[in-house]
Amino acid sequence: MGILVGMDHLQDLLLVSDTKSGSENLEGGGSGDDGQDPRPNKKKRYHRHTQHQIQEMEAFFKECPHPDDKQRKELSRELGLEPLQVKFWFQNKRTQMKTQHERHENTSLRNENEKLRADNMRYREALSNASCPNCGGPTAIGEMSFDEHHLRLENARLREEIDRISAIAAKYVGKPVGNYPLISSPVPPNRSPLDLGVGNMGTSPHHSFLLNSDMYAPGDIMRSIGAPSEADKPMIIELAVAAMEELIRMAQIGEPLWMNSIDGSTTVLNEDEYIRTFPRGIVPKQSGFKCEASRESAVVIMNHNNLVEILMDVNQWSTVFSGIVSRAMTLDVLSTGVAGNYNGALQVMTAEFQVPTPLVPTRESYFVRYCKQHVDGTWAVVDVSLDNQRGYTSALKSCQRRPSGCLIQEMPNGYSKVTWIEHVEVDERGVHSLYKQLVNSGNAFGAKRWVATLDRQCERLASALATNIPTGDVGVITTQEGRKSMLKLAERMVISFCAGVSASTTHTWTTLSGTGADDVRVMTRKSVDDPGRPPGIVLSAATSFWLPVPPKRVFEFLRDENSRNEWDILSNGGVVQEMAHIANGRDTGNCVSLLRVNSANSSQSNMLILQESCTDSTASYVIYAPVDIVAMNVVLNGSDPDYVALLPSGFAILPDGTSGSNNGEGESGGSLLTVAFQILVDSVPTAKLSLGSVATVNNLIACTVERIKASLSLDNEA
Repeated sequence: MGILVGMDHLQDLLLVSDTKSGSENLEGGGSGDDGQDPRPNKKKRYHRHTQHQIQEMEAFFKECPHPDDKQRKELSRELGLEPLQVKFWFQNKRTQMKTQHERHENTSLRNENEKLRADNMRYREALSNASCPNCGGPTAIGEMSFDEHHLRLENARLREEIDRISAIAAKYVGKPVGNYPLISSPVPPNRSPLDLGVGNMGTSPHHSFLLNSDMYAPGDIMRSIGAPSEADKPMIIELAVAAMEELIRMAQIGEPLWMNSIDGSTTVLNEDEYIRTFPRGIVPKQSGFKCEASRESAVVIMNHNNLVEILMDVNQWSTVFSGIVSRAMTLDVLSTGVAGNYNGALQVMTAEFQVPTPLVPTRESYFVRYCKQHVDGTWAVVDVSLDNQRGYTSALKSCQRRPSGCLIQEMPNGYSKVTWIEHVEVDERGVHSLYKQLVNSGNAFGAKRWVATLDRQCERLASALATNIPTGDVGVITTQEGRKSMLKLAERMVISFCAGVSASTTHTWTTLSGTGADDVRVMTRKSVDDPGRPPGIVLSAATSFWLPVPPKRVFEFLRDENSRNEWDILSNGGVVQEMAHIANGRDTGNCVSLLRVNSANSSQSNMLILQESCTDSTASYVIYAPVDIVAMNVVLNGSDPDYVALLPSGFAILPDGTSGSNNGEGESGGSLLTVAFQILVDSVPTAKLSLGSVATVNNLIACTVERIKASLSLDNEA
């Protein structure tokens, strides 16, 4: 925490005392060393607390298990105890709670072990009584393996499921589901995107590590949506099958259904032709809603099976598309697919889609997702809204998804061709005028942004799994464990930043007094019992504004460590040096870096900055967080980085939506820049936020904006 608030000039501004920070750091050790004489007394004295003292400390422990010096002294005075007695009681209580938790986990693991042992015995008994599939006689040892017998039982169950789904589809759609090839290896559940095979590099099982999503918990609106009833499921299946047919046709038909935009940068839908082609209309048109439709294609470095898994696993999907998906939940799984893969999988979901700025409202949607493998081997994944379908009503009315999704075709060498279609009806009345042109251009929520994000993330995953890292470059992290650990930490940092800067319904932004679009908006959050964040009151501040500078130039300026002291007030004019980096794709701007601030200020001598910069044709990010040098040494040695506390700040850079900014290169037009900070203003979660802290953060973000404008204005004139 000293890194987060320990800079001298920020301490003066935020009025955070060193004593509070110091007491928090001293307590966690559990050694009992408070500057007392470490020599033990010759005769130990034992003191039994009264029932009243225990009840009072128990009640205080529930509110604050880590009291600081001031709180311990006050509690000891009230209870007639020594501060050291109070401290030891809290240490023992925390140890007791930890022991109880570990005991509960051990019991659960023991029960699971017994269940697995019982299953093993059951399978062995089935194997001993197995019969030959050809003659019906007893099976000789070695004729049928245990795995083969288990797979035959699984195939029989799956054939029954195919017959059941086919009967439902024939009843409601008018034609049966075709026969699918049976594949013996089921897809492992709950894998992270970095476990997937990318290109030809995904054959080793050792390339796995979990990315923990740092998203906020679902708000009241999304939580209020429940799973569908049994009576509604046939209707959902009928809707999903019809949506799949429409998606396939929209992906295959060219003009006049799809027309090039005026500037030639995107493909747009001819709505009149759409009505003639699909006269029935799956999703009824909403009054006052605007139609948005776009189509985009790209070849990405990931095989088709892994792409399907990312799209059908809600955790992987929201992680890969963290810049677009702020929250997502699977409410019900109507079908897990057949033959051990996602062919025929059907899920009811909710999701919230975002743009990285408080000025564009998020879009909440309630929909069914259907995955199917077609005869030619092409995979298709389609979404369609369930709102207003045969009596369905939902609070998520801001976005109605017409059949949207993608087609995935297998390409040589582990590549895939992806054709993406986004077709929605939305209420755009809440979009700020500064972002209306961008939203209308399709770069905010359209297919181009989905495909560009997917392409960039596939390159990131390929880089993470690469083993042929050159060792000659200075600062390149070559150890596989160190790369994994650092990328995992950076991934968590990016997800936390993206989830915290949008206008999500879980956020309550307060606009500070001012005029214009570049008002500063603030919100507070209490951080308690989160190992990935420092405990206390966190103040978030963000502002968005327009710059007459191309997005690519803004991105290069903000990510360059040599120009960092031109805008970074917290570096206090120190020279910033890159200590290590990991390349994340073809563009040199896509990388994770570890920066060091060399300053004459001794309090900053141990300050490191973890930074990830990433860019594509629709959005760019420069996200960073101060980290402790000791913690980063642990991370670079390959240890688990989940307990490294981060408060990410940074920048989101979007094109302004003009024709010049939509050329895909980011070298013309203007930019929409969002600046966001997170500051720990008090280490006590129950403390109240002071107006002085809000004023200080407001001044910090205002000064940063002015410095950026001044520096880029000079560059533009040059």
